[in-house]
Amino acid sequence: MIHIDEGIKKLNPSLSLGILIYRESSISDSPNELKEGITAFIDDLKFNYLNGKWQQIAGIEEWRQAFRRLGIDPSRYRPSSESLIRRIMQDKPMYWVNSAVDINNFFSIQYSLPMGIYHESQIKGNITLRLGREGESYEGLNGRQTSAEGKLVLCDEIGPFGSPVVDSTRTMITENSKDILQVIYSITDDPSELQQKCEKVSQCFLKINGGILKQINITT
Repeated sequence: MIHIDEGIKKLNPSLSLGILIYRESSISDSPNELKEGITAFIDDLKFNYLNGKWQQIAGIEEWRQAFRRLGIDPSRYRPSSESLIRRIMQDKPMYWVNSAVDINNFFSIQYSLPMGIYHESQIKGNITLRLGREGESYEGLNGRQTSAEGKLVLCDEIGPFGSPVVDSTRTMITENSKDILQVIYSITDDPSELQQKCEKVSQCFLKINGGILKQINITT
């Protein structure tokens, strides 16, 4: 079960989550076909924004405004989608992690939406999207201990494990991950639009990683 805290919904009524759950996945290094497709898309994106106005990409300002409404400074704590796009526009190399994370990052760039992908077996109990509480923290994928206080975080009965900014090492995807939870953090008034994005993401994920799509769900 995944739900969004009511306090967050009052401040951001259009916030919704696209939830995808996979079973029996086979994670490995990304095949060359996938890397070449992602690289071609990135090259096109950089060409289309030679004028440097990439901040105008749809989704970037919407998520910045969502953070501001929650009291989060988006210049200090950037949505992961913006961080990935910013990195690309600075001509820094793409992160290549594995065949699940690379797909997740690619669609985060394409849709300009924060996305997270998690080793579901490391998640305990129900999940809530809420603001972090005083004293809460987790080890982030960026190698730093991350304070969750006042930030938008996904939490289970253990505590925070995911965020539209940076996810935790506790639920990181490795080649041993078989059961996988993928989350699209969306700001939209049209659930059907998010549903279409979920379907496209799942089709690509299954093509590369195999397994079974157990569930697609839209949480509002």
